[in-house]
Order: sequence, then structure tokens, then C-alpha cells
Amino acid sequence: MAIYDVAIRGGRVVDGAGNPWFYSDIGVRDGKIARIGSISASDADKVIDAGGLVVCPGFIDLHTHSDVTVLADGDAQSKVRQGVTLDVIGESNSVGPVEGPAAAEYREEQRLRYGVDVTWTDFTGYFQQLMSQGTSINIASSVAPQQIRRAVVGFDNRAAEADELEKMKSLVTQAMEQGAVGLSAAWHSGGPEYVDELIEMAVVAAQYGGYYGTHVGSEGFDIGTELDKTFQIARASGIPVHIYHLKIRGREHWGQIGRVIDTIESALTEGLEVTADQYPYTAMQHPWHRLMPRWIQDAPRSETIPQFSDREFRDRVKADPEFDQYVKEHGGWEGIVMSIVADESLKSDEGKTVADIARQRNNADPVETCFDLVAENGAFPGGVYHTMSEDDVRTVMRLPWISIASDGSALNDQVAGLPHPRSFGSNSRVLGTYVREQGVLPLEEAIRKMTSLPAQVLRSQDRGLLREGCWADIVAFDPATVGERGTFENPKQYCQGVEHVLVNGIPVITHAQHTGARPGMVVYGPGYGGRG
Repeated sequence: MAIYDVAIRGGRVVDGAGNPWFYSDIGVRDGKIARIGSISASDADKVIDAGGLVVCPGFIDLHTHSDVTVLADGDAQSKVRQGVTLDVIGESNSVGPVEGPAAAEYREEQRLRYGVDVTWTDFTGYFQQLMSQGTSINIASSVAPQQIRRAVVGFDNRAAEADELEKMKSLVTQAMEQGAVGLSAAWHSGGPEYVDELIEMAVVAAQYGGYYGTHVGSEGFDIGTELDKTFQIARASGIPVHIYHLKIRGREHWGQIGRVIDTIESALTEGLEVTADQYPYTAMQHPWHRLMPRWIQDAPRSETIPQFSDREFRDRVKADPEFDQYVKEHGGWEGIVMSIVADESLKSDEGKTVADIARQRNNADPVETCFDLVAENGAFPGGVYHTMSEDDVRTVMRLPWISIASDGSALNDQVAGLPHPRSFGSNSRVLGTYVREQGVLPLEEAIRKMTSLPAQVLRSQDRGLLREGCWADIVAFDPATVGERGTFENPKQYCQGVEHVLVNGIPVITHAQHTGARPGMVVYGPGYGGRG
């Protein structure tokens, strides 16, 4: 009888902790790493020849939007084919709570975008549906404070009443006890308007061992103020902070990343626990509603979209200084791309900038073209925005407290539109472009940023490292060929060079092909079932 279910033999082992690589075999039994050392081929039911390959822990992506896409297609092809074995979901919108004034819009958006019926109302219901369908990767989730706020206060731009704040805190408690790993916010420029409310929610999350993940708004004009508010929340609540996709956007701000780094490192020196992540690209992605003033961002889509045909409404948007600021931060009309549309008549314009579409339509004003496209599409199109500096990307990547995260989704190559290539290639791009070709990072450090560092943020003791007793999330890749294939013009291409991926000890990728296995699990936060 075999001792191991799987033996990975003869690879260059990079353990995830930043240590130098070494040759070893790895034995897997009952989903976990049972031995790191010499193993005979006869001692395993399945043997993977890792000669010439690097063997390392599965990659952990701390910032994703795979919550509904992984229900639409549990194979999670774009992620697992590049070695990602755990996606963390929940930024800006979370799978719970689905209740109150915003619930109907949430359900409708998921049905229209992904064809998924939202039948759950909380994290337990979502996790049950996920596991009943099966998934090829592990999933952890944060809870979004703005999702909670809308469930209680709705779309009103006002502070919560005392009883509403208590309800919001009780929903944080519910989410943490159902397995959320922390709070995950995506506030618009200017930072959270209701800092006191967020502090109250952060206190609750911290009591359950959670962290506060945050997209700090503009990442340009107001980033200093936004970081100050972030650290105010950390000081008042005692919660660890994780900053999403650290960057400076807007050409006029290029080269100023140093002052942002200094602010964060001052907070570290003060004794605040702060980490951050980045995606390795100079363009970002989200729907066009993020170009709009805050009063549009915060309103129901069903109310705002129809008004883009109205002259008075358009003039009000154009006159708002926030609109001009946000367009500049997104790269201007020459940098703002319409990448995903709902209306078939606009498909030929996917991948074009607003400036190009305006010229094509003989429209002298790209602002009016933008408004026309929203009205014609009947929804805010998806957008890709070319707005960052490559030098800044490299500077951030070298920081020891930066992990690699995609801000993308688990997709297949048949998904609609032209999604950002980060969903298909973030990790493989780092290993190919920034490690092998440019030498920005040593291999061991790059892998640490994808494995044990994000596991530390999650307070996960049994993932992110190749250690006996840890879950067998394992990747074997060819260091000479690993890299992304996707481009902004043709993004839906799976990466190359990742030969084998095990998730919880089960082969999901074998010889660079998906096996169809769905052994993924829910990775619960430290407060699951009670106080952390």
C-alpha cells in the first residue's frame, strides 16, 4: 500500500518563507504535506516528475472579485492555471449581507452580469452554494462596510442613527462569526465620509481577529488625506491595515510614490500593523461609474443611468469639479478604454479609448461621447484605464511589505468583453517579466510575496508555506518559460509555464491542462464560530 497519495519528485523547492531554494521531494497525504525529503516513486499512488521545475506553495491572491464568477464557472481557469490556489473576495461589494434597500440592485446586477441568481442572504448561504457547486480554488471572503451600510441606511447620504449603527455592528459580528476574514472597503476619493461609523465596525472586526483592507480612494489628488483617515481608523480600533493595489495614478503625480511610501513607513515605525499589495500593470480596471461624481457613485444605477440622456443632468455632471478630477486620475480621455459593454451594438467599440470613439463619431467633445455611450449601453461600461508609471510599479514591487494581488477575477477564456489581463496573468507576469527578464525581484522574494506574506495577513497558519502539516496547495512551474500570454488587446489567454497545481492535495492542473477537479474549500477567518 502506498504511503502517499501524491509525490512531487526532483524539483527545486522554494518554501515560501523567502529562504533559498533546495532540491527535495514532497509527499502529500489526505490533502496535506506529509513529508519534505527523499521519497521513493513506489511509495506514492501518483508521481509528478518535477525535474527542471520550481516547486512552491500555491499563490494567495488577497484582492479579487471572484465572488460571483466562481459560481458562474467553478473551474476558475484564469487563476488556477497561473498557480493561484486561494482567492480572497469581498472588496467594495461582498456576498453578504444581502438585505435592506440595496439588496434588489445587488441581485439584479449579478443576474445581468454573470447569469447567477443570488439566493443567499449571508455568508453561510453563499459558502453553502459555493461548496454545493464545487470550485477548483479555495475561497476566503471579507465583508464590505459599504455593503453593510447600504443594507441598513440605504442610499441616503447621511450619518447612521444610533439604532442603525448598532445594526451595522451586529451585521459585522454575524459576518465574522460566519467566516469573514475582515472588513474590506473601497471608498471613493476623499476617503470614508463616516469615519466614526467605520471605526465602530473595525473595533468589532478586530475583536474577531480580522483586518481592515482598504482601497484608499483617489490614489492621486487626495491620497495623503485618505491615508491619514486610514491610519486614524487603525489607531482608534487597533485593527491591522492592508492597503489594496498601492499606486499613484494620474500622469501629473508620477514619481510621487516616495511620499506615499514614507507615510506608510512612518505608520509602521509608530507601531501600526500595515501591509499592502499591488498588481504588476500600469493600467487599472473598473466600471465607468467610478469616473462620476460621488453623488452618482452613491446613487442607485436605476436612477442615474436613464438621466444620461438628459441635457440638464449632463451639464450638472460636467460642472462638478470631481468629474474633471476623476477623469484626469483615470488617464484622461486618451487613456480611458471602454472594455466591456452590455449592448451588442457597441461591441465593435470594445478596446477603444473614449477619445478614439469620439473621433470616430466626429464628436469634438469626448465628454459628450462618454455620456452617449453610457446612455446607449443602458449601464456603465467596464473600463480599463492607462494611468500609472512603470517606474512606480517597480519601486512599489521591491518593498518588503508588498504582496502580489490581481484585483481581478477567476474567469474562463470565453468571458464577454476585453477584461484586464491581470485576471489571467498577474502572478505569471511577475515571475516572467519582473523576476526572469528584468531582475526586479529574486525568485524567492517574489514567491514570498505571493504565499507566506498574504497568508500572514489572513492569519493563516497552514497555508502559504511548504511545511509538513500544511495544506498541500502546491505549484510546479518552469522558471525558463513561465509568463503571461494575455495583452490588453487580446487578454483572454491563459499563462504559460505552470505545469502542475495541487489544491488541497488534489491535482487540478496536470501538464498545463485543467483536470476538471474541484477540490477547493472555504478558508474561514479566525473568528469563525466565535471570537478569534
